[in-house]
Amino acid sequence: MAAAGGPGPGGGGRRGARRGAANILAQLRHAQLSGRGLTRGAQITEALLKERDKQAKWNGIPLLLQKLYENSHPNSDFSQCQSILKEISPLLSMEAMAFVTEDNRKPAQESTFPNTYTFDLFGGVDLLVEILMRPTLITQKKKQKISDDLIKDCLSILYNTCICTEGVTKRLAERNDFVLFLFTLMTNKKTFLQTATLIEDILGVKKEMIQLDDIPNLASLVSSFDQQQLANFCRILAVTISELDTGSDDKHTLLAKNAQQKKNLGPSRAEVNQATLLNIPGFVERLCKLATRKVSETTSTSNFLQELEEWYTWLDNALVLDALMRVANEEAEQSSTDAENIGLAVTPTGDSWQRESSDESGLANTSARTQLPQSMKIMHEIMYKLEVLYVLCVLLMGRQRNQVHKMIAEFKLIPGLNNLFDKLIWRKHSATALVLHGHNQNCDCSPDITLKIQFLRLLQSFSDHHENKYLLLNSQELNELSAISLKANIPEVEAVVNTDRSLVCDGKRGLLTRLLQVMKKEPAESSFRFWQARAVESFLRGATSYADQMFLLKRGLLEHILYCIVDSECKSRDVLQSYFDLLGELMKFNIDAFKRFNKYINTDEKFQIFLNQINSSLVDSNMLVRCITLSLDRFENLSDIKVAEVLSECRLLSYMSQMTMRMSFLFRLINIIHVQTLTQENVSCLNTSLVILMLARRKDKLPFYLHTLQEMEYTQKYPGFILNNFHSLLRFWQQHYLNKDKDSTCLENSSCISFTYWKETVSILLSPDRTSPCAIVSYIDEAYMDIDRDFTEE
Repeated sequence: MAAAGGPGPGGGGRRGARRGAANILAQLRHAQLSGRGLTRGAQITEALLKERDKQAKWNGIPLLLQKLYENSHPNSDFSQCQSILKEISPLLSMEAMAFVTEDNRKPAQESTFPNTYTFDLFGGVDLLVEILMRPTLITQKKKQKISDDLIKDCLSILYNTCICTEGVTKRLAERNDFVLFLFTLMTNKKTFLQTATLIEDILGVKKEMIQLDDIPNLASLVSSFDQQQLANFCRILAVTISELDTGSDDKHTLLAKNAQQKKNLGPSRAEVNQATLLNIPGFVERLCKLATRKVSETTSTSNFLQELEEWYTWLDNALVLDALMRVANEEAEQSSTDAENIGLAVTPTGDSWQRESSDESGLANTSARTQLPQSMKIMHEIMYKLEVLYVLCVLLMGRQRNQVHKMIAEFKLIPGLNNLFDKLIWRKHSATALVLHGHNQNCDCSPDITLKIQFLRLLQSFSDHHENKYLLLNSQELNELSAISLKANIPEVEAVVNTDRSLVCDGKRGLLTRLLQVMKKEPAESSFRFWQARAVESFLRGATSYADQMFLLKRGLLEHILYCIVDSECKSRDVLQSYFDLLGELMKFNIDAFKRFNKYINTDEKFQIFLNQINSSLVDSNMLVRCITLSLDRFENLSDIKVAEVLSECRLLSYMSQMTMRMSFLFRLINIIHVQTLTQENVSCLNTSLVILMLARRKDKLPFYLHTLQEMEYTQKYPGFILNNFHSLLRFWQQHYLNKDKDSTCLENSSCISFTYWKETVSILLSPDRTSPCAIVSYIDEAYMDIDRDFTEE
């Protein structure tokens, strides 16, 4: 072995040494790839390693690994291992800190982080994994015991190597036995945070999601966690219960998603993991308590550095560094002697901060003087709640949604969040509030911002098509809903009557009202506008409720939305879409809302701006177009003086009553979507076009609409193009919505048209009978007929 890697004839001097070192590296690389030959530095003689070390700039790492290997045999007591790791650790932590504090993080390369690269190349990662797992692999009656400090050092070094050396995390992720073993280390409070940090990193790159059921004694593990550990654990759980494509779900075509669903007939791993968590006794209850815990209830006597060590998992390393420096500077100004007396050395090791003290008693005596500033405590609590709210939100959107709803209602999550609303969730920033890594408080990566968005997402998931949404109100507001129904002489909503008053919000205002208040004060350019509108819209979703609409109209919501659309001339497509959708739910079938609309949009100039916003993107505004069309149809069938008056005066209803306008919308709706480009976001355009044709069918005008579409095709010099496309879209509609797993109630609720009528209309339009006046094929000349191809061929 030595001869093979030695200088050889004529290879003396520095050049020969470099060539010899290169040969060793080449052999190690080849062995790692092929699994044959040199697989670890311990197979190379000590003499050769010493000879090559200085010229190769290995900083003694291969020699240290050789010593570590020799002192970690099955029958050794590991007593020397920790001192060896103490020599290796600073070499790697220095590079790790350089990596995480770098603004422009580049892919890790050998030249950039030579120490971690050398450590991995000479088998350091595999050796540490062996050391950690060895006690579980030995069958002897007397098990080996590894000290907590040795475990911490192993985990910290592994993490540093993961972030600095490309491919290490993926290799560890492929070892399922090691991943599951790491969870067993979480039972030890002393090694919990280092373990959690490494697990999170590994799960982030793991190709196949782990099954929580495979974790040994999961229920007892979770029950052993204190509240702080449970909050950290939620960060790991987030990876195991979220579908892989959740973040960009709207961008995936429905064709692709349908095909995927056909392949995966059973529940996904994420869904199985969600069910596993819900079966852990007390799990959801503890999350609700964590989410609603007040800042004042947290520990207030923690030493700053101890506290920082506990919450490092939440923050990017650079943020931790900045936060540490800022507070350290503030404390240094107050008392320059405190730091000298405490005797603390903070050693950055990746995402962890190891605390070393030369005087433990001194640490205890000075803990009161180095308490966390209030802003730090608030930030600490915010980071906890972020992960907890995320897990609750995912569970609310899962298959066990009703079970989760029942639990979080019982454990009073909503009243608890209502009590936190002003002081924590939507608190006003103080001059001393913590601003991380030099960004401002409105930065998208600010914990404050992220908490608000996560809170709004939770409200959206909680309210969406569920009767528990009335828990967002307080008792007085529920009484107000009842009074609105009584005054209008309409039946009270059953869900309002059945709402358990002991579970609703307390205080002067409910959570929905508080949200409306901050929504109206939000700056025009705020990143929250989209999420706020989505959260309020979800409250209105489901069967249209006049009382719900009036409750919001009385609080000026319609005027606020119109101000944002017309007067501020909002440019954000996402925000505009959320406002159009909310406006549609707020105005649907409500004559008072149309009257208010006309009072606000009281000039032709304002109305033209409003129309321009609608027409600028029909994908964004089509739900509002659907609402106006449906409302107009209902109002025209009512014999009421008040309705007739609004019909004649309202610009919006007059505009939509023109046949040319309805046909223009229909033509464009069909033209902007195709089967291959249908997504969850734009499939509503297809349903809006169907609503227009269903209403036409009710009045026996379906042939007229189809004939007009045919004429419009010829005018545009695209004969057959629109109708062929519409035929394909409707065939897809049948495949998509007639799937027995699909919930058709959303279509019924949004239109107040029975799903049977939807199905019948589609079948009539798709009839192959060319003599039928209501069949699309009757309006496509044979020369332009192109309706039989499979979707995959189009």
